[in-house]
Amino acid sequence: MALIAKTGTPSMSSVVPEQAHVIGSGLKAGEAIAAGDLVYIAANGSVMRSNGTAAGVAAKVRGIAVKAAPNGEAVDVYRNIEMRYGAGMVPGTDLFAFTTAGALGDAATVGGTAPIGFVVDATRIFIHGSN
Repeated sequence: MALIAKTGTPSMSSVVPEQAHVIGSGLKAGEAIAAGDLVYIAANGSVMRSNGTAAGVAAKVRGIAVKAAPNGEAVDVYRNIEMRYGAGMVPGTDLFAFTTAGALGDAATVGGTAPIGFVVDATRIFIHGSN
């Protein structure tokens, strides 16, 4: 199981995502969130970084942050989009919530048991989120 490292600042590569790909409206970050972090919606409505360490709500991936957001500020969360993310990735590799908060891994974890996306090519990923 390996961490999929970000290269530079991840950015959306989907040309114009449909409104249906936007998760929520007026959501606020419950902690500092970086571009490319996998996120979930906490019971209090705040957006938090997903974590595959244990089974539970934190392991759910509702989408990916497309821009950085400080704690308490608005955060843009999307699903069913492509992101420029890394370098040297293997196309077709399934992606999972990793044991580091917000991060992607290439194998299942205790909490991240189902794929939440896949590698499109050496630099892009597709994130569909948890089912």
